[in-house]
Amino acid sequence: MKFGVNTFLWTANFDRSTLSVLPRIQEWGFDGVEFGTFAFDTFPAAEAKNMLADLGLGCTVCTALIGNQSLATEDAGVRKATRDLLLRAIEGTAAVGAKTLAGPFCSAVGYLPGRRRTEDEWKRAVEGLQSLGDALTAHGVTLAVEPLNRFETFFLNTAADSAKLCDQVNHPQVGVLFDTFHANIEEKNLATGLADVGRHLRHVHSCENDRGTPGSGHVEWPILFDILRKQNYNEWLVIESFGFSIKEIAAAACIWRDLAASPDAIAADGVKFLQKMARG
Repeated sequence: MKFGVNTFLWTANFDRSTLSVLPRIQEWGFDGVEFGTFAFDTFPAAEAKNMLADLGLGCTVCTALIGNQSLATEDAGVRKATRDLLLRAIEGTAAVGAKTLAGPFCSAVGYLPGRRRTEDEWKRAVEGLQSLGDALTAHGVTLAVEPLNRFETFFLNTAADSAKLCDQVNHPQVGVLFDTFHANIEEKNLATGLADVGRHLRHVHSCENDRGTPGSGHVEWPILFDILRKQNYNEWLVIESFGFSIKEIAAAACIWRDLAASPDAIAADGVKFLQKMARG
């Protein structure tokens, strides 16, 4: 298992000014970094790739649909623009040397129309993800689609629905991102959620029930690690929390207080806890 940390702890869009965090990530004992960005046109892929090589770190990439972006909407123009965005994200992921692009990719975070999703929306999302298949294959990138809790999306909330989505997309490089924060809200327990994801598990995000440091709340970590070991999961386990003073991130994730002494503390303390749990 490889341990990473998402750069949303420090910035809403990873760019050249944030490259200085990479040596600290190495010093804390992480195996790699997850680059969080919404702006692939300014993403310093080549510079970051070179610095990662010097530091001996691996990486993944994380983004999300925001605003009116959607693969599920009936608006064909919006669907095309969203697909184009995801194609750029796939290219950026490959350019930095990552193999995994993770996040919610069906409907925008925060879009809550006050109703359940429709069959037509589901069909359009499946078709939209299928349309990315050739690019995923060409660039050697796996898409890890994330279910979010009910307060952040109406579209995809549970592990079982995420597995159903992957079954219908039916591409070997489209799987599920399992996030302990969202699962803590939506799943009966972590064991059931992971069982529902099953063979589609491609990526794991870890943080506490309050978005804080792993090990400081009531997430059932022994159960999580026991099941990941039984499934022979050898991919990334990434700490995904958010900076308290980053205006865009705090507003989107509804973070109105400090979750720890500092963002650095979430990373440094969190990886020690996760590594200890992984050792059993």
